[in-house]
Amino acid sequence: MPYYTLRKSLVAATVLLAAGRATGYDELDILAGQHVVYSFPSSSQPPDELMRLTRAGLVGGVILFGVNVDANTSQAMSALKHAYDSSPAPALLKKKTGKDARFLVTTDQEGGQVRRIKEGEPKLSAKQIGASADPAAAGEAAGAGAADSLLRYQCNSNLAPVLDVFRQPGDFTDYYGRSFGNTSRQVVRAAVPFITAQQGRGVSACAKHFPGLGAASHDANTDNEPVVLNLTLSEMRAVDEAPYEAAIAAGVDMVMASWAVYPALDRRPAGLSAKWIKGELRGRLGFEGVTITDALEAGSLAAYGDAGARGTAAAAAGMDILLASGKNVTQGEAVRTALVQALKSCKLDRAEFDAATGRIAAVRSRIAA
Repeated sequence: MPYYTLRKSLVAATVLLAAGRATGYDELDILAGQHVVYSFPSSSQPPDELMRLTRAGLVGGVILFGVNVDANTSQAMSALKHAYDSSPAPALLKKKTGKDARFLVTTDQEGGQVRRIKEGEPKLSAKQIGASADPAAAGEAAGAGAADSLLRYQCNSNLAPVLDVFRQPGDFTDYYGRSFGNTSRQVVRAAVPFITAQQGRGVSACAKHFPGLGAASHDANTDNEPVVLNLTLSEMRAVDEAPYEAAIAAGVDMVMASWAVYPALDRRPAGLSAKWIKGELRGRLGFEGVTITDALEAGSLAAYGDAGARGTAAAAAGMDILLASGKNVTQGEAVRTALVQALKSCKLDRAEFDAATGRIAAVRSRIAA
């Protein structure tokens, strides 16, 4: 190795070590923080505690809700990104993965009713896009519009599009206009252009809710209570999973798992099931991107302990990013510390954790700064 390169590497390592000592956190604390998306309440201004944790390298991303979007959001997210950039996290991720991982700012900008940026695109709902004369063109316009709206607020990730294939008019996803259609083909025609247009502008896309919530009845909401969908595995693979095959082929960055239970394969919620995540999504469908949970505070997980226990169980099932979206920083910290403890006690496999870190860094190296 040339002297200059060796000296530069030694300097970087020395700075990283000093930064870790200064904050009182070790490498595992910082790496675990990259697996948790934090949230905060009330306004666009991140709480002091979140800023402190981000400067310490313990926060790799945040999710915004409507209460966090106002005229100051762009400036606030720039401040968070600067705090991350000045932390030990970027250098550590570079050392571990070889990637220049950026700070993740995500939200739900699906279209229609589900738009955290209310004045932003897409104004049309997924249902309207899927029913349009040219769903592919409408999907492409929606994905491009979502990206442009998000970038104005310093967001570089979108928890969209929804790939659920609804069954009956008035079903859960159809009622809220969140499904592109009631056939796999309809969903694919609109969703794939949405994904490619959005990601082409530096905003990661997230296909959800694997393996599919399209069969959920009108009142079956996993945010509130457990939901069981008694579908055959053959139907799910032919109908509900088909859009994921197309999205994966198109290079979708992330997949969010459902909290519903699908007894055809497992009695645990899909996002807590290694059979669904490691077996079906990664094994059968070949997904190599990032997996992300739905909200860890969901009512459907009432039987699975606190946020830390749920996050650890999700990580063991194969979930890379854990979504602490309860609008408070304490929840994110509880999930991060539980993850660290589980790794130190060998309740979680370190090799799987490191592989997940690599996937997270890879996606975050592609998103807009």
